[in-house]
Amino acid sequence: MRPVAVSWNVAPGGLKPADGVVHVFSAPLDLSAMRLKELAQWLSDDEWERARRFHLERDHRRFIAGRGTLREILGALLDAEPAGLKFSYGKFGKPQIAAPVAAHSLHFNVAHSDSIAVYAIAKHELGVDVERIRALDETEKIATRFFSPREKNCLQALAEDQRQEAFFNCWTRKEAYLKAIGAGLDDSLSQIEVSLTPGEAAELLSTPEDSRPWQLHSLNPAADFVAALAVQPADSQLNCWSWKGLR
Repeated sequence: MRPVAVSWNVAPGGLKPADGVVHVFSAPLDLSAMRLKELAQWLSDDEWERARRFHLERDHRRFIAGRGTLREILGALLDAEPAGLKFSYGKFGKPQIAAPVAAHSLHFNVAHSDSIAVYAIAKHELGVDVERIRALDETEKIATRFFSPREKNCLQALAEDQRQEAFFNCWTRKEAYLKAIGAGLDDSLSQIEVSLTPGEAAELLSTPEDSRPWQLHSLNPAADFVAALAVQPADSQLNCWSWKGLR
């Protein structure tokens, strides 16, 4: 089974949530001072407090860009003021819209890596994760702890030049699923099995004690990045957009 190619076109104006539709947006986190100031005006007091905890200026700016973009996208979809959105958080930190009340039926999830962020939005629960493909000294150690025997065997059987991408395919797909169900990252991660071979479709092969149907999508929001989306099969229409701001 081969993956379905997805184009990341610039997001048009007038997008709205709809039954059976998932909107995924990719956005840069390294922005001009003018653009960052525009997004910063919408952050809440608690978000500013979180921003101040970052020691590196780069991380401080990226956090502001990420949260401001989230508010901008949700505000556009909901015809709401970005600064007026309020969020609540689940046991493991999964965010949801607390206000306005009319938006309670909308679900979203956010992931970021390095200089990009990915936002997934639908009318059902979902999860998304993204990682920059890179060399990690502890790849083998991580795989030993968090990958299933079948996944580890598949990883080792691949050619050397495919293993980094395969490793992050596996990691992002597990994370996307866990975020979709609102669970934390713990030792049960090794009980979740996913496909990981580069060039093949993303599949959820095994999950512990979860009877709900989930579908995985593999995404490539930018060169040298991989992402994964976990959604309900009812959300059959996937739209991927590049977010450039309000138009």
